Amino acid sequence: MNQIPMTLRGAEKLRAELEELKSVKRPRIIAAIAEAREHGDLKENAEYHAAREEQGFCEGRIQEIEAKLSNAQVIDVTKMNANGRVIFGATVTVLNLENDEESTYRIVGDDEADFKQNLISVNSPMARGLIGKERDDVVIVKAPGGDAEYEIIKIDYV
Repeated sequence: MNQIPMTLRGAEKLRAELEELKSVKRPRIIAAIAEAREHGDLKENAEYHAAREEQGFCEGRIQEIEAKLSNAQVIDVTKMNANGRVIFGATVTVLNLENDEESTYRIVGDDEADFKQNLISVNSPMARGLIGKERDDVVIVKAPGGDAEYEIIKIDYV
């Protein structure tokens, strides 16, 4: 299976979620199933069926996280020598040359991407346009909404 690029923070977040699912949520669901069984007839026991469905979702998520972590290529950007270029894991501040708006994005793996927190996927048009470029470079990003021109103002590796 292919390696999945992931930042150190992203891997830690997934490990924390996995630990929460295994040590807190799974035992709570098992207790709910046991309690619902005590109510009698399982065919018409909505609590039992709801708990079993929740168990299925929980176990599925555990397997999904374990698979992602086993195939993860964890990249610690603080230990890399990027020579002033935009790389995976870098935080980039850009200036939109059309409207003079500044934006800051961190380039992360697909599973970590959250546009509301300015975490963009390495596979997004913006990240693909920025990777490999240097400070003061002007980049044309080809997005579904049309092309946009950006100037790279700052690159951080934290």
